[in-house]
Amino acid sequence: MSGARKARLDALVEEAAVDCYNESEQATGLFTMIDDEHLAVPFETTVLGMAVTVDRVDITQDDRIVAICKRGGRLQRIGVLDLPLPNPPPRGAEWVDAYRHWLGPG
Repeated sequence: MSGARKARLDALVEEAAVDCYNESEQATGLFTMIDDEHLAVPFETTVLGMAVTVDRVDITQDDRIVAICKRGGRLQRIGVLDLPLPNPPPRGAEWVDAYRHWLGPG
């Protein structure tokens, strides 16, 4: 990752985590930025070779951000870390990248 890209992601994380006191609050801050303010949903992507619509995002009780994907009448929660974004990505996808960056490798 380039230095400029890392600096941009660091700045996004800092913006989302301002006034947060622990990791749970930071995760909630990132979720808020993704859900309420920036990620343009719905959008279509492909999961395991099947087209799905990402209808919205949610946060679990254990502070994981998940995408609520829809295909036909069925819904499936997929962690945004496992969600392939389409090319071109939807507006606000940099916040998903910031969440990935915040969690770090692993």
